[in-house]
Amino acid sequence: MTQRNEQQPGPEQPQGESAGEDGYPPEVADFVERLAADLTEAGFPRMPARVFSCLLASESGSLSSAELGERLLISPAAVSGAVRYLSQVHLIARERQPGSRRERYRVHAEVWYEAMTNRDAVLNRWISTFSSGVEAVGPESPAGRRIAESVEFLTFMRNEMAALMERWRTTRRES
Repeated sequence: MTQRNEQQPGPEQPQGESAGEDGYPPEVADFVERLAADLTEAGFPRMPARVFSCLLASESGSLSSAELGERLLISPAAVSGAVRYLSQVHLIARERQPGSRRERYRVHAEVWYEAMTNRDAVLNRWISTFSSGVEAVGPESPAGRRIAESVEFLTFMRNEMAALMERWRTTRRES
């Protein structure tokens, strides 16, 4: 892993800002680490939280594996595991650099909308599983009633989320 020794702007750093050892301004590095800590506290794995935060804070929203490793001072293996996770949860996309075998990783344009939309499939799967659980333990048993309440809650959340997402689309079109 190479560290940048000179304090020169990197490809994502605006001219005139002093870069830290990791290749971008200290206030951006602080933000990236603060956001990653918040995401980790909410249950996000630590390294994917750092990589996601770094991509989100980059000017283009897109960085190569080497750029991520340099900015976050992490190994290529750590970058690889983090981007694999972030791709699986639909927070980033992999893009091939034209004329190269190298990939860049990009935050989706409407990252939170995309993430919430993909949660609908998860909610449907959970509702199905919980529903089969009600039948397995018996709907009139204490366990069946608890599990049935989970089905009701998740169904309510799925329906409310659909309405909320539609309101968001309307808001975005109007702005």
